[in-house]
Amino acid sequence: MARMEIGLYDVLDQAQMESHAVAADVYDEHIRGAQEAEQMGYKYYFSIEHQSSDVSFLSSPSVYLTALARATSAMRFGVMIYQLPFHHPVRLAEEVAMLDHLSRGRVEFGAGTGVTYHEFLRWNVDFDHRRAISQEALDIILMAWKDGSVTYEGEYFQFDEALSTPEPYQKPHPPVWFGAHSAASFEYAAKKNFNVSQNIDTDPVIADKFETWRGLWREAGHDTSMPKTFLTRHVHVAETDEKAREQAEPHLATAAFPSAVPAGKGQDYIGSTRVGYGPFGMRGEDPGTPERAELRRTFRERAQSYDFWIDNGIALVGSPETVAKRLQEQHDLIGHDIFCARHLFGYIDPDHAKQSIRLFAEEVMPALS
Repeated sequence: MARMEIGLYDVLDQAQMESHAVAADVYDEHIRGAQEAEQMGYKYYFSIEHQSSDVSFLSSPSVYLTALARATSAMRFGVMIYQLPFHHPVRLAEEVAMLDHLSRGRVEFGAGTGVTYHEFLRWNVDFDHRRAISQEALDIILMAWKDGSVTYEGEYFQFDEALSTPEPYQKPHPPVWFGAHSAASFEYAAKKNFNVSQNIDTDPVIADKFETWRGLWREAGHDTSMPKTFLTRHVHVAETDEKAREQAEPHLATAAFPSAVPAGKGQDYIGSTRVGYGPFGMRGEDPGTPERAELRRTFRERAQSYDFWIDNGIALVGSPETVAKRLQEQHDLIGHDIFCARHLFGYIDPDHAKQSIRLFAEEVMPALS
């Protein structure tokens, strides 16, 4: 099994926005953090797009990543994921291709559908058709990168020789990742020869899904090397297990630990709006599929139990020795190629998060086999 490559997963969430006077300060601080992480040996940097959401305020990923590209020189980076139903596919193909040039070929293209119902409701995008929309959009993006011209007659998009420039810096194009949760998404990614990423399910569930995807990929008969797998988890490292837990526990599930939220912070901005979370609640709690039921269960348990985070590998918390051991065990189970650590989460003290990043780089990374 190949050694993991390590990256930083950095989310510009509600806590980050509340702790700064203006968004410009948030962007500057996180770009400085990426520069420092690059110097420490982190190989990747990823964030995540959301629209009309307090989960992530990275509403224009390509703009932010362009600034990051010019501030770094070696680390590979991207969004895991761009929510394809919210994008014009030819425009997105051009943006990512240009970003690929501005970074001299360091872009990783993370694509997916999104899972939060109210975001689609607010944009008048059909939630039930999000997978079909995404698949059309991704076909168009790949066509634009390959041919520089798109003539396409689909159910959701139609183009008559739309010219797309520039062609990507990387050949034939930036690596494509698909954020997969459902069985249908993994089957699609295997058929299309895409890398796959995961960030929510428990370790045993992800291990099973990745192994199923590998089998489906082999059955598809591709003549290339097997694509890669990506996992991101919350990580907090301190000098001792006890100190790490004390610093991290309240912030892994702030809904269950309101005392950890600073006064006047943590307001439910979405729930207080006219549209709110829509008719199905915060997590789209319609009857849905078994995968969506498992997703809801995981979110529910995470909000109620610190032990659930730890026991299921969703968070790695402890001394450098403990985190290295747990990360190695996780890798032995799942076999992922890239691991991205999210050190800044909830309302955790930024100084504690910075110390975690340093300890992870200096003591955890060298201990991995």
